[in-house]
Amino acid sequence: MATETFTWVPNKEPAGTVTFRTKSAKFGDGYEQTTEDGINNKTQSWPLTFSGPKARIKEIAAFLDRQRGATPFYWTEPLGDTALFKCAEYQPRHAGGDVYMLTATFEQAFHP
Repeated sequence: MATETFTWVPNKEPAGTVTFRTKSAKFGDGYEQTTEDGINNKTQSWPLTFSGPKARIKEIAAFLDRQRGATPFYWTEPLGDTALFKCAEYQPRHAGGDVYMLTATFEQAFHP
């Protein structure tokens, strides 16, 4: 199966978090050695919110349901780079009237 692409645009101004995975060893004299952990030690996490009519939110939820939290998908993050991401959970809610919302966190994924 081909890798799907997430194309819906989130609400404005998402703020991502970039994390560097490292290993370190501390010594008795206060000295510490730190090194990168693995070849993909830089990861991104993006908490996102989507809003709109019920049909739009159901389309987004259906896309995420197809991935089942384990299958990575392509998404272009707000800085313009396309990468693989996974989404382990999401929260849909009714905001009143014909407005529905869905919040989700996209975590960067890597091919094995």
